Amino acid sequence: MTEKKIVMLCGKGFSTNAVYHAINAVYPITKVVIEEKVNTKEFLKRRIKKLGFITVAGQVMFQAIVVRMLDAASKKRKVQLLNELQLDSSDIPATVVSHVPSINDEAVITLLQQMQPDLVIVNGTRIISKKVLGSVQCRFINTHAGITPRYRGVHGTYWALVNKDAENSGVTVHLVDAGIDTGSVLYQAVVKPSAKDNFVTYPMLQLAAGIPLLKQAVADALGNTISTRKGTEDSRLWSHPTIWQYLYNRIFKQVK
Repeated sequence: MTEKKIVMLCGKGFSTNAVYHAINAVYPITKVVIEEKVNTKEFLKRRIKKLGFITVAGQVMFQAIVVRMLDAASKKRKVQLLNELQLDSSDIPATVVSHVPSINDEAVITLLQQMQPDLVIVNGTRIISKKVLGSVQCRFINTHAGITPRYRGVHGTYWALVNKDAENSGVTVHLVDAGIDTGSVLYQAVVKPSAKDNFVTYPMLQLAAGIPLLKQAVADALGNTISTRKGTEDSRLWSHPTIWQYLYNRIFKQVK
């Protein structure tokens, strides 16, 4: 029997490493394509055009001040979670990695067409173009840190807790389409943070809950037994909190 080919399209970072090691231990991954980070200046220009200067300024302040403080205060908790959740954050072997400027680069299309993978796993990339998605005849699967479609975008658990919607604090494994986290749902799981957790540790809990679901989705895809299920009734796209939103929610809603 011919070995199935699995390609990862991803951004560089902790979650990509953890996903690679967890899946590769069961289903060998043939190639990992890592894109460069979006140019900060261009990213901010697009954000300001979409959300306005005041909102984006508040988001930048949140990232620059609050997230750094939370990171520093959560070092022990992160180490504890790494051990408890058995997340392997070590580097991916360089022999399987290719670097590209963007996941939508022509080089990615060429690579995919040459490899003809049986499955593409997506993790932490910018929105993938229709051209890339249509370049090969296989499924693209993503793990999203939120229950979709109610918590599309970013920080699904944080926003669910802010909304007193703990039953929809969780993670989704879904098929990838040209929208933002709008693909058909394959699996979902609820995440329950402890009092020790906060904005910077919620994603670790979601990742750990999502990996077993992703393993099952990979098995389904390779066995051609994928079935989709209904997500939440409502749909909304969420962004990063501003510094004043975070402070308000922490003081009045006790959401860290």
